[in-house]
Amino acid sequence: MMIKPIRTTLLFLFPSLLMSFTTLANVNATLGKALAKPIINYSAEQLFTNQPSVMPKLATSGQYTVGVITDRIVNKTAFDHTDFDGTYERPLTIELWYPAEESTNGNRATYKAVTRLHKPFELQGNAYRDIAPLTQGSFPFIVLSHGYTGDRTIMFYLAEHLASHGYVVASIDHTDSTTKEIDIVNAATAGFVSTLLHRSRDQQFVLDHYRHQRSEISKISDFKRAGVIGYSMGGYGAINTVGGCYDIKPDSLTALGFNEQQAKALAPTFSFCNAGEEKPDTSWQAMVAFAPWGQELNLHSSAALNKLKVPSLYVAGDQDDISGFEYGVRKLFQQTSSQDNYLLVYNNARHNIAPHPAPKIAYQDDIDLGHYFEPSWSSEQLTRFNRHFVLAFLDCHLKKVKCEYLPTTKSSTQKKLDRETYSEAWPGIPHRWATGIEFYRAQSGK
Repeated sequence: MMIKPIRTTLLFLFPSLLMSFTTLANVNATLGKALAKPIINYSAEQLFTNQPSVMPKLATSGQYTVGVITDRIVNKTAFDHTDFDGTYERPLTIELWYPAEESTNGNRATYKAVTRLHKPFELQGNAYRDIAPLTQGSFPFIVLSHGYTGDRTIMFYLAEHLASHGYVVASIDHTDSTTKEIDIVNAATAGFVSTLLHRSRDQQFVLDHYRHQRSEISKISDFKRAGVIGYSMGGYGAINTVGGCYDIKPDSLTALGFNEQQAKALAPTFSFCNAGEEKPDTSWQAMVAFAPWGQELNLHSSAALNKLKVPSLYVAGDQDDISGFEYGVRKLFQQTSSQDNYLLVYNNARHNIAPHPAPKIAYQDDIDLGHYFEPSWSSEQLTRFNRHFVLAFLDCHLKKVKCEYLPTTKSSTQKKLDRETYSEAWPGIPHRWATGIEFYRAQSGK
């Protein structure tokens, strides 16, 4: 059955992409190779400045040296989205960050990507490329998932940060959904059907793949303490992966551009649970959803959300005009179980709250800049708060530490009590350096 292209009004609806390939070659050989003296690539762009006085406490790097490798894997029994029947071999490219042996050897990693208009850029990271992982330890395993469009390095700042604090992070290039694969001007929705069907399935497959692998990185990964972090369509998938089933009606599909016959026939195919598995994988112990898409169209089952037992952190801008706030992300939060369920809100922010800041080349065209830019916020400041709150949430629920850094009051803005004194700042936030953020705990009222 052929599906018409979803209407072009979706052209700008999904910021976040890269490529896809084949299978793992030989991770151990790569990790064990001799490395030269540390090198920083000065042609790569540095997006972040050193501003220690305004850094939230948990936004600073952790104790571990961070290594990174690029891996290529294949799901040999992926659901076939072209005929909605049978399986096919689905390649995925993965960026893996991990706690590494302390060493002055190795090259600082850079990350190559393209803008929506396929203009290339290269960013400087803090991790070391291809160095050996630690030989001892047990670190929670995190799957990181971009939006439509996007790529595996669009949140590299968060992945490096988590690895420095003792996590293994696997970030996915979702095939058919990366910026490099999609012609955003002429065929913006070409990968959308694949995205709807594969986003959560890819997340589950990555966990399964590394859990059954014998690489040095898998040996130090704790797969019983797994978390998934998704942005936009990545969040749409993450909610399903941990048990928030899709409940997609024909009317929702027609609103996305399917004709009535297609919508009626395909709605059951799109309505699945637990990344296509019979039951949720109990390894998932935490879920973070940045600006998750879908609930303005009621794509997630409210009954399934209400039964979720996996601790959840929703992060949103209250002016999000892509995923929607009042009837999108806030509604997801309100429908989700009150058990360890949180909502972090950036006031006056729109949808681009998760990506790294815009590279210089993106400023040449509004289409490219619209993938990263926030009109009322410094993107660098957003990344600092993301580091702080995501680490506090994951540490609290995967390591049972640092729970005190999750705020207990609604507003980050300190009130001036008299000429010299203010109300107390949120834990770990510098005095007077946080305004316009709100934090909600479901159990304290929605």
